[in-house]
Amino acid sequence: QLQLVESGGGLVQPGGSLRLSCAASGFSLAYNVIGWFRQAPGKERERVSCINRSGNTNYAGSAEGQFTISRDNAGNTVYLQMNSLRPEDSAVYYCALAHGSLCPADLWRYNYWGQGTPVTVSS
Repeated sequence: QLQLVESGGGLVQPGGSLRLSCAASGFSLAYNVIGWFRQAPGKERERVSCINRSGNTNYAGSAEGQFTISRDNAGNTVYLQMNSLRPEDSAVYYCALAHGSLCPADLWRYNYWGQGTPVTVSS
């Protein structure tokens, strides 16, 4: 059974860091596209970052230089390292799987989603 499980969220002070994990079961992350998304209360879900099966990555403008996506093929896990966190980064963070070789921009192209992990940036 295909499953994605996020972890690593929590409460952090402004300027702090968190590393989110997206652990997969039932399939290999190495051969698929994995995206990280976030959704703040009252806002639409937005894409944060993506890594394709070639290891190429991309980031939303707000995440560029602040977040880093990486993949551990042996552990079948994708990570999102988040640094210099700000209150506006507070959201529920989700990882999702898309088939194909490129990172799609449209959320509807992502077929499977995890349950999300909440991140709160506050002093």
